[in-house]
Parts: sequence; structure tokens; C-alpha cells
Amino acid sequence: QVQLVESGGGWVQAGDSLKLSCQASGPTFDDSYAMGWFRQSPGKKRELIAVIDWRGSRTLYANSVKGRFTISRDTANHTTYLQVAKLMPEDTAVYYCAADNGPEVVVGTPRFWGRGTQVAVSA
Repeated sequence: QVQLVESGGGWVQAGDSLKLSCQASGPTFDDSYAMGWFRQSPGKKRELIAVIDWRGSRTLYANSVKGRFTISRDTANHTTYLQVAKLMPEDTAVYYCAADNGPEVVVGTPRFWGRGTQVAVSA
């Protein structure tokens, strides 16, 4: 079993920053998993935001967040982060973390998901 628990969301104003966390646990969680962040706004499809490989040496970002969001991970503490800056109202969404073998799998259909953390940005 793999458990992923997101935290750090909240209600903020445009231009603010947040740091989202994803704590991984479970007997079958493997630190060699790639990790990713997705988001979903009401009425929209879930969108891939960022992915990081197990070493933390390779990352990729959606064009919509490139330059504003930063993904990182602390393997020793099984935690993945998403630093979100210069928030805009269109960033309002539930943010989910996901895990699986390799960035290519996380980009596709990762097996393991958290329940999400809400980010709401007012103008």
C-alpha cells in the first residue's frame, strides 16, 4: 500500500505564494518512484503540473506554470513539494500528488494518488 497525503493549500490573494507538501508512506512505497503534481478546477479536466524523477535531477512543468511553480523532493523524509508563486485566480484548483515508476508513467496514468489539497486564489 502507498499513501500520499497533501497539505499546504489555502485561501490566498493574487500574487501570493504557497508551499504544498506531499507526504508519502506505506510498506510498498519506493523512494525510486517519480512524483508528480496535478490539479483540477471545477468543470475542467485534471491537468499535469509538474513531475520530478527519483533523484530530483530531472523535472518537467506544464507551460501554464513554468517559471512560477517549482517541484522538489526530500527523499529522506519521503516528501515532495510544490512551491507555487505569483498565484493567479486561474490557479484555483484542487492540487493532487501522484507517484509511480518513472516520470513517463507519472505523466501518463500514475497508480498512486493523494486526496488533494484546495488552493483558492482571489483577485
